[in-house]
This record gives sequence, structure tokens and C-alpha cells, in this order.
Amino acid sequence: MPVYLIPIIILVVLVLVLVALNILARVQGGRYVRPIARGMMKVPILGRQLKKASRATLERQNPELASAVAKLERSGATRDPMRAQQALSRLSAAERQAWLEAAGEQGATPEPMNRAQRRAQAKLKKQRR
Repeated sequence: MPVYLIPIIILVVLVLVLVALNILARVQGGRYVRPIARGMMKVPILGRQLKKASRATLERQNPELASAVAKLERSGATRDPMRAQQALSRLSAAERQAWLEAAGEQGATPEPMNRAQRRAQAKLKKQRR
């Protein structure tokens, strides 16, 4: 095999991997790419670049949510529920609403415990419509 074909073969393989990941990302909302992405996040160089790209995308799509996520990460809210509650109280109204909407879409918000909480959640849903 000629030596000048090695870079071409490497490029072709990389393009095929990217195409395969793109196709998998479009199937069932990226269900099959998530485990691959989690594995890639463990590689230090790839993890940093993926986090940076994810933050940049989030800032373009929803700046309020991006600032809320940044504040929550700084306060350590991802590890401790008490810190999460304290950090949520420090968010602005727009940031809190963006975070709650995103958490609701992800199913991360717990179900309301009592009637007052259920009514508040129904009121928020009604305002969104």
C-alpha cells in the first residue's frame, strides 16, 4: 500500500464516523448517540471540546438557560439538592423560568407533592399557552 494513501484513508474513516454519528443523532431524538457521547466525554481533550461546543450552542439557542446553567454549575447544584434550591432562589425570573421549562422537558422536575403545588404547576402551564 502506498504511503500517500494513509492520510486519505484516515480522512475517509473520520468522515464515515461523523456521518454515522449524524445519522444516529437524528434517530429517536439522539437516543443512540447519548451513550457514545457519554463515553467520549470521559476522554479529557474530547470532553472539554464537547462541553465548550454544547455551551456555545446553548448560548445561541437560549441565553437565559445558558446563564442559569452556568450559575447552577458554579454553585455546585448538580451534586447537592440543598445547594440546588439555594441556587434556584438566586436566579433571575427569566433564568428560573428557562431552567424550569428545560427541566420539565427533560423530566427532571419532581412531581408536585400537594394540592397547592399542583395548582401552581397548572397555572404555569396555562400561562405558557
